Amino acid sequence: MRTLIGLAACLLVLTSCDRPDANGEPPSPAAVVPAAFSHSISSDLSGYYMPASDVRIGNWAFDHVFVGQAQDFEAWEGGSRSGTFGPVMLQFDDETSPMVQTEIGEARSITARVLPSTYSVTDSRITFEGRSAELGAVRFEGALDPAALATARRNLGDEGVVVTGRLTVGDGPAQNVQLRWWGGD
Repeated sequence: MRTLIGLAACLLVLTSCDRPDANGEPPSPAAVVPAAFSHSISSDLSGYYMPASDVRIGNWAFDHVFVGQAQDFEAWEGGSRSGTFGPVMLQFDDETSPMVQTEIGEARSITARVLPSTYSVTDSRITFEGRSAELGAVRFEGALDPAALATARRNLGDEGVVVTGRLTVGDGPAQNVQLRWWGGD
């Protein structure tokens, strides 16, 4: 009787084990999905990256790419998100809108701020995708020149180009852009 109980227990344990696939291979691990938001930077890239020449999309003018500080990236990637601010965002101005007085001078009264749906920022590259109601899908890919950025930062904003990239807005063609750095007020 004990032998029968022992055999039944062994059979129960064996039948509860996972079975291999039909081909005898163990199941493969889940595919690794890249993070929608990532940064890997060793220096401060924060500031405004402004076009060295006019970039227009219809009535809209590309104003800048904003890059935040390390704590902005960490908060966003940790799930703390705002509907008006992101660690990387692009801004466009409606050139047909009236000018208004702001604390730093005159500016267009209608702007479109594009927050990220995905981004990747490194010491040498900025990749961004977002969407706005006014412009549709917005994509920016840029190569950052660390030496030129260091010079611009030392000079508190140099007119030299620090990012060279491509901007795509809506269904329009990609446009080559060159950006200079400004630290802001």
